[in-house]
Amino acid sequence: MKTDIEIAQEATMLHIREVAAKAGISEDDLEYYGKYKAKISDDWYEKNKNNKDGKLILVTAINPTPAGEGKTTTSVGLSQAFNKLGKKCVVALREPSLGPCFGIKGGAAGGGYAQVVPMEDLNLHFTGDFHAITTANNLLAALLDNHIQQGNELGIDPRSVIWKRCLDMNDRVLRNIVVGLGKKSDGVVREDHFVITVASEIMAILCLAEDMADLKDKLSKIIVAYNYKGEPVTAGDLKAVGSMAVLLKDAIKPNIIQTLEHTPAIIHGGPFANIAHGCNSVRATKYALKMADYVITEAGFGADLGAEKFFDIKCRKAGLKPDAVVLVATVRALKYNGGVAKADLSKENLDALRKGIVNLEKHIENLKQYGVPVVITLNEFSSDTEAELSFVKSFCEERGCEFALSKVWEKGGEGGIELAEKVLKTLDEKKSNFKPIYEDEASLKEKIETVATKIYGAGDVFFTTEALKMLDKLTALGFANLPVCIAKTQYSLSDDPTLLGRPEGYTLNVREVYISAGAGFVVVLTGQVVTMPGLSKEPAAYRIDIDENGVIKGLF
Repeated sequence: MKTDIEIAQEATMLHIREVAAKAGISEDDLEYYGKYKAKISDDWYEKNKNNKDGKLILVTAINPTPAGEGKTTTSVGLSQAFNKLGKKCVVALREPSLGPCFGIKGGAAGGGYAQVVPMEDLNLHFTGDFHAITTANNLLAALLDNHIQQGNELGIDPRSVIWKRCLDMNDRVLRNIVVGLGKKSDGVVREDHFVITVASEIMAILCLAEDMADLKDKLSKIIVAYNYKGEPVTAGDLKAVGSMAVLLKDAIKPNIIQTLEHTPAIIHGGPFANIAHGCNSVRATKYALKMADYVITEAGFGADLGAEKFFDIKCRKAGLKPDAVVLVATVRALKYNGGVAKADLSKENLDALRKGIVNLEKHIENLKQYGVPVVITLNEFSSDTEAELSFVKSFCEERGCEFALSKVWEKGGEGGIELAEKVLKTLDEKKSNFKPIYEDEASLKEKIETVATKIYGAGDVFFTTEALKMLDKLTALGFANLPVCIAKTQYSLSDDPTLLGRPEGYTLNVREVYISAGAGFVVVLTGQVVTMPGLSKEPAAYRIDIDENGVIKGLF
C-alpha cells in the first residue's frame, strides 16, 4: 500500500495559473511561489466582492482517537466529488504547523487520493506565512523587553508581562524560561514563556483580519503587559504596529494550491483548535465564497472544539452563516470510544459500537443546537462489517441526519459522490437557521458555563481564584462582550483526556483566563492543556528524511 507522500509525489500537477483560472482568478491577480503555489492579490477580492456568495459547508468530526477519523481527507475528497458532479466548488483549509509534522500527528494535507499538493511544500515552509507570524510575535517581545531596559517610560511591571515568545515547533523546555540573565546591559531578569506559533495571538489576528487596516487595528490592541497601576499596556503603546504589519504584508494574502484532482484549494492561516480558534482565515473563506457555488471548509479537532469556535468566534466576527455541516466519524473510532483497544479495532464488535456511538450522538446534538443541518459520513475501512455500517446508518437516520459512506481515501472524488449527493440533498431540503449558542451580552462566566454545559456536557464549572479575579478584571476593563475561546483537550468532551464516550455531569476545571484583545476573544485554559506541546518518545521526525535526489520520505 502506498503512503500518502508516495501518492502525492506521483501526482501530475497543473500549473497554478490553470487551477486559479477554474476559480475565476486571472494571472494578473496571482503572486507566484514557483509553479504550483501562489498568493491571491487584494485586487482580486476588490474586483469580485459583489459576487453572490456560494454555499458554505463545514466539515467537522467526533473527538480524535488513535484510530483516526479523516476530517481533512473528507474535506478534500468532498470538494473533488462536487466537481465530478459538475458543481463549481473550492476547498478552504488551514496551513499545517511544523510542530505536529515533526511530532506525533504527521502531515495535514489530507490522505490517500484526497490530498492537496504539493504536499511536502504545504507541510513544511509553504509560502512562509508561519515564519512571518513567528517573527512578528517575537519582534513585539523584543520591543517590549527593550522598552523595559531603556528606561521603562510606560511603567511596565516586569512581573505582569503576559506577552509570550513563540516558535513553530514542539519544544517543551521552552514553556517556562528566565530571560535577561547576565550583565546589566543584557536586560531585566524575569520569567518568560514560549507558546507554539499556532497559539500566538498574531496567528488568531491574521486569521480574523478583514484587510491590512483591520490587521493593524487589531495588532494595536494586543495587551502585552500591565503597568504598576494595573493598567493594560498595548502593542500600540510600544509603537510596534507598523513594523509588525510590514512583516505580515504577504502573510495576510490567501494562498492557492490544488487537490490531486486539480480542485482549487485556498489554504491560509492555522490556529490550533484545542488552544486557539482552529479555523482557516476569514479572508480565505470570504475569497472562496466569491469564487464558487460551494465552499468546503473545516474546523480543527472534534466538533466540541473546532466547530464550536468556528460558530461562536469566526462566524460571529465575520458575519458568516454556514449552510450545512458534515460530521466525520469511523467505525474504528466509535469502537475505541466504546472501550476497544487499538490493536483489536479490526474485529467486529457491535457491543462496543453501541457504547461508543454516544460520542457521535453528543456531537450531533451539539451541532443541531446551532440550527445548521447535519450530514453524517463514515470513512470506510476494509475491516468494517456490514452489520457495523448498517447500525451506524440507522442510528444517524433515526436522528434526522442524512448519512453516507465515504471512500475518498481510496478512490478520491469518485469515492465521495454518495456524500456529495447527500450534502446537496440537505442543502435543497433543509434551511440553515444558524445562531451562535450564546449572546454577546452574556457575562464571560455565563459564556464559559454555557459552552461547558451545553456543548461539553459538564454538570458544573470550577474556577480557580486567579481565574475569577481575571474575569472580574477583564469585565472592568470592558471586555465582557467578547466571545470565549476555551482551551481544552481534544481527546474528550471533558477536560480529562481519559474520559471517552459521552462523559456527563463532571466538573470542568478553569485554571487560567487571559485576554487576546487584538483577536477579540478571551482565552480560557482548562484541565492540563498546554500552549507549547512536547515531542513524544518516538516523534515523527525520526522517520523523515531526504535522499540524494531531493526526494522527501516519511512525511506522513
